[in-house]
Amino acid sequence: TTGPSSDSDSSPTVASVEDNPDGGCHIYRNGYYGSRIDVVEGILEVNIIQMTSIQMTESQAENSLVDFVVTCQGSLPTDVCTVVSDPTCQVSKSMVCDPIVVTDECLLTIRRAFEEPGTYCINITLGDDTSQALASALISVNGGEST
Repeated sequence: TTGPSSDSDSSPTVASVEDNPDGGCHIYRNGYYGSRIDVVEGILEVNIIQMTSIQMTESQAENSLVDFVVTCQGSLPTDVCTVVSDPTCQVSKSMVCDPIVVTDECLLTIRRAFEEPGTYCINITLGDDTSQALASALISVNGGEST
């Protein structure tokens, strides 16, 4: 950075120097640099506050359905993704993403189907244009019942 420029503006002038490998010349660029930073609140926190198994008749029992009640803090999400993994949360079995509309309060119910009984790791991610937040839980699905 050099001193103030010779015109009436007292802002410093920024000069950058680059070596030209072909001729050993220098290129000088003079000017001003400005930047704008927008700070957004984003989705700060996600919590799974309830998991409820949906009771179905025997003829409907191909899949076990579970409702997840989720809350969040911060800005309102525009989409939700649910990743179902093995109990160690390492091997993903399925992923479902859906757009959502949340108007006042971040409280939503997400229904997901499980093809077979077992213990699963559930990752629920809420997102908007600028942020994402994640909540995880272990769930045991026992042929139409969950704990």
